[in-house]
Amino acid sequence: MTPVLEARNLTVGYYSPGGLFTKPLFLPIVHEVSFTLQAGQTLGIVGESGCGKSTLGRALLHLIPAAKGQVLWRGENPADLPRAALRQRRADMQIIFQDPVAALDPRMTLGRILSRPLATFEPSLSKADQLTRVAEVLHRVGLSADFAGRFPHELSGGQAQRVGIARAIIGRPAVIVCDEPVSALDVSIQAQVVNLLMDLQAEMGLALVFISHNLAVVRHISHEVMVMCLGRVVEQAPRDAFYARPLHPYAAALKQAVPQPDVAAERLRRGQSLPGELPSIARPPAGCVFSSRCPKAQDLCRQVRPELTSYPAARTAACHFVDTPP
Repeated sequence: MTPVLEARNLTVGYYSPGGLFTKPLFLPIVHEVSFTLQAGQTLGIVGESGCGKSTLGRALLHLIPAAKGQVLWRGENPADLPRAALRQRRADMQIIFQDPVAALDPRMTLGRILSRPLATFEPSLSKADQLTRVAEVLHRVGLSADFAGRFPHELSGGQAQRVGIARAIIGRPAVIVCDEPVSALDVSIQAQVVNLLMDLQAEMGLALVFISHNLAVVRHISHEVMVMCLGRVVEQAPRDAFYARPLHPYAAALKQAVPQPDVAAERLRRGQSLPGELPSIARPPAGCVFSSRCPKAQDLCRQVRPELTSYPAARTAACHFVDTPP
């Protein structure tokens, strides 16, 4: 079966402007990321701030050009499509942003905001049909039809994110990139939004790329987990295998940092954090990207970058000293 989304050795970066006597410098942010995503599945991408998660998400949507490698939408490379064809294909690939209020135009009513994708991707729809679709999608995300007459400043954070979800699904996409969609919301509202996304996935067969630094949320929604450190994938595994036993020390440290519901366990864990400071992405370590902070690092780790290696249960990890999983 052809994946709805696939990345092949994807490298993404930016050019820093050159000076009078210096040439522009290419700064890679994401290095050689590969994965496949089927309909109805969720890939959770986790890591610290600055590890390249959001840059990767935008590259998957072809909002940032790839320096190397490919992104395939249903087996097609969007870079090969004519501009008009690419514009229409964007109906299949949508995004939900981190800040729900800032993502909505304050000058427009919600009805107008939600009808704009329809005007772009389905121009043959009449105004009456557009209003019907807007009412339907508002109901689908748990809002009443009269919200169409409101402005963004009249919404709570949770309501604004529901509108962001409605805008993403109104064109009936195949893939949605969720870029930290619940990090700006209260914990109780986070659960509601995540459950809404899971319900919509089951109903519409959506494939989700769920970007987050919250491993507890990722555990709830994801089928597979990808861990990024300084722009590189250091581990990728099915959800249950990953949470049972992370292979990479960085992934294990991220998991250890998740708050525990047990009070006694949380007291023992309190004060533990990832050691050291995140290196500059412009000057990464020569070997493993986690070598400067890893308590298990040896000279080999500091000198030679480990390759992603396959392990049982469809797992991969980039570490020189991984114990073979049972």
